[in-house]
Amino acid sequence: MTTRRRPTPDPAGPGQESVWDYPRPPRLERTDAHVVVEFGGGPIADTRHGWRVLETSHPPVFALPLDDVVEGALQANPRRTFCEFKGVATYFDVVGRDGTVAPAAGWTYPQPTAGYEPLASTVCFYPGRMDRCLVDDEVVRAVQGDFYGGWVTSSVVGPFKGAEPGSAWW
Repeated sequence: MTTRRRPTPDPAGPGQESVWDYPRPPRLERTDAHVVVEFGGGPIADTRHGWRVLETSHPPVFALPLDDVVEGALQANPRRTFCEFKGVATYFDVVGRDGTVAPAAGWTYPQPTAGYEPLASTVCFYPGRMDRCLVDDEVVRAVQGDFYGGWVTSSVVGPFKGAEPGSAWW
């Protein structure tokens, strides 16, 4: 029988956060970081008015105001998923400036559960499906496999759920 243990958190340095200090259920936190999403030849989203979704063991997910997304960059996709905390997520195909399409690469919570209402007017992007995502000019690294769409920057340390084989149970 294999014993499963919580992984040992990496030490956080000055100005860093450990994802193991994030809560469960997740916390929403306003951010004024300059967030840019580029796809298909240029920026499709640019904001300083986003939210961070912070959940134990996951890199932050950035939720950007729909109003700060280029018109026509999001097309409805039939995919739906359920989060026990935030509710039903609906998905978007993301359309780049050059017409390139990334299927189901963005999502929103049109009717989020209590406590997550701000997400109703936002969209989250899988950074690994975009050309480039930036937070305050730093290029974001995607967790391998786009697990939960987390955005890895130098300000967060893991280990990150979904980033290595066998970590889905954390």
